[in-house]
Amino acid sequence: MGKFVTSAIVTTLLLLEIFALAARAQLQANFYAKSCPNAEKIVQDYVYKHIPNAPSLAAALIRMHFHDCFVRGCDASVLLNVTSSTGNQTERVAIPNRTLRGFGFIDGVKSLLEAECPGVVSCADVIALVARDSIVATGGPFWNVPIGRRDGVISIASEALAQIPAPTSNFTTLQNDFAAKGLDLKDLVLLSGAHTIGISHCTSFDNRLYNFTGVVGTQDPALDSEYADNLKANKCKFLNSTVKVEMDPGSFRTFDLSYYRLVLKRRGLFQSDAALLTDSRTKSFITQIVEGSLKNFYEEFAASMEKMGRVGVKTGSVGEIRRHCAVVNS
Repeated sequence: MGKFVTSAIVTTLLLLEIFALAARAQLQANFYAKSCPNAEKIVQDYVYKHIPNAPSLAAALIRMHFHDCFVRGCDASVLLNVTSSTGNQTERVAIPNRTLRGFGFIDGVKSLLEAECPGVVSCADVIALVARDSIVATGGPFWNVPIGRRDGVISIASEALAQIPAPTSNFTTLQNDFAAKGLDLKDLVLLSGAHTIGISHCTSFDNRLYNFTGVVGTQDPALDSEYADNLKANKCKFLNSTVKVEMDPGSFRTFDLSYYRLVLKRRGLFQSDAALLTDSRTKSFITQIVEGSLKNFYEEFAASMEKMGRVGVKTGSVGEIRRHCAVVNS
């Protein structure tokens, strides 16, 4: 019996690898060269026109890309309001996604693409391209975005809650969450580097300040006490405050190495940031990044972003090309 089980597992793993290779093969540069040759320029022009006026959106859009890829793969399921099949609550209303921003931005890009090439460019590709171009527009790194994704037709709120890494995650949870998507510890450290830009609500980490052990008044010992006192005295004065805080104070609009330096000083906002120091491997990766050059970090970050952008993609005849990103085609 054991041999049969082992054989079945091996067969399953081989099939998964075959499917993964097929997906990688079907994502390609210049996918829309014939069907919509101006597609990538339309996206880029829109981003370069609007992001300089709202640079904080760059962080929001890369976060959207991350949240999308971690649930059912990079298929724009995070954009759906209601699915045609069930009418159930979608990822968009799940707790991890309630603070997502940029839906209107994606819709703006999509409307231009539909005017140029109706029914050709997927919302999933729009998210991936917009995330990259918005980071570049704010002075961050460029990475390749192979395209050809198709849009999913299923979106379930409970899956988002279960699969998107939470800011309260410990190291084991983070490692498992990333491994489930084919991402390793180096990817975990590099993708966490996106916290170098953007802001967070106090509610994402105020348990570290006021209620860490479940007893009111307890504080997370892994958080630098001086930094914690400053947060309590200024930004996050009250439990459950909705005030926003810079994730990388003094440098939250600049894509740099400051986030990692703060993590090493125990000044990362989230428990998930602090968790990176609890394992020797990830701590070593962080030290190497800080001691290296920004150019090297950009190159490494770009590689992990391209890798994440391939997670669970739908290609070929799977899924659809949504006409409107918030709803499946009728």
